[in-house]
Amino acid sequence: MKIYTVTLTEDERNGLVTLTSKGKHRSQKILNALILLACDEGEYQKSRSINEEISKVLNISMKKIDRVKKRFVEGGIDVALNGRKGSRIYGKKPDGEFEAHLVALSCSEPPEGFARWSLRLLADKAIELEYIDSISHEAIRRILKKTKLSPGKERDG
Repeated sequence: MKIYTVTLTEDERNGLVTLTSKGKHRSQKILNALILLACDEGEYQKSRSINEEISKVLNISMKKIDRVKKRFVEGGIDVALNGRKGSRIYGKKPDGEFEAHLVALSCSEPPEGFARWSLRLLADKAIELEYIDSISHEAIRRILKKTKLSPGKERDG
C-alpha cells in the first residue's frame, strides 16, 4: 500500500484550525480538516497521531483517512477538504422539437383500449414514431411536468 505523507505549512494549519473551531461548514469538510491536522508531519505539528488513534477518536474508517491523505497529496488542500468535482458530462437527448412532438402526442386521443395516455405508453409511442432513439418513462414525466401537461393532473370526477 502506498503511504501518503501530509505536510502542512503554518498558514494551512492555521486555516484548518480556524475552520474546525468556528463558523458553519459541512460536517465532512470539518472531518477532513481534523484528519489533516492529526496526520500532519510538518514542523508545526506538536504531536502526530497514528491512523488507528484517529479512526477511534473521530469514529471513522481507516480507508477514509487514507483517501483524505491521498487527495491532499495529489490535489492539494482544497481537493482534500471538499472532494473532487464530478467529471461526467451528460448530453441532453430531448430537444425542443421532441418536446413539441411529445406535447402534441399527449394531447391526442389515447390508443384504443386505454382511457388516457400513461407515461410508458407515451415513451413507447415516441420511440415507435421515431421521434427519439430511446427514452424512459421518467424522462417523459419530467418533460411533461415542465410543460404542466402531466397525464394524471386532471382526473375525472
